Amino acid sequence: MFSFVMPRPPRRSSLTPMIDVVFLLLVFFMLAARFGMETGLEIRLSGAPGPWQGPPRLVSVLPRGVELNGVPVGAEALPGALDDLTGSRADTVVLRPAPGVDVQRLVTVMAALSGAGFTGLAVMEGAR
Repeated sequence: MFSFVMPRPPRRSSLTPMIDVVFLLLVFFMLAARFGMETGLEIRLSGAPGPWQGPPRLVSVLPRGVELNGVPVGAEALPGALDDLTGSRADTVVLRPAPGVDVQRLVTVMAALSGAGFTGLAVMEGAR
């Protein structure tokens, strides 16, 4: 049998489409990534050494409210009530989550106190 078609050399595959895909993925991940510092709350260990000064400042975080030394207090009135018990906003304030309180509720109270200027927040394990 005769073949009248001229044999062509095999084509080499082009790398251009693969490079385009890699650049598109690079652009996607650069746009989707979060560059920057995440916000954080600084807390102390409740067993940290150091003398306790002043009256007790125990904030119990409940599922639907907040108590200061066992007395219900509104979330908006909590910083003002703590001002009466502290010499400065750097004094230690102990937060205790009640059983069944989710972490987001505790973090919300901590963020509100940090936003009011309290820097001595300590978290202790909740009662069982």
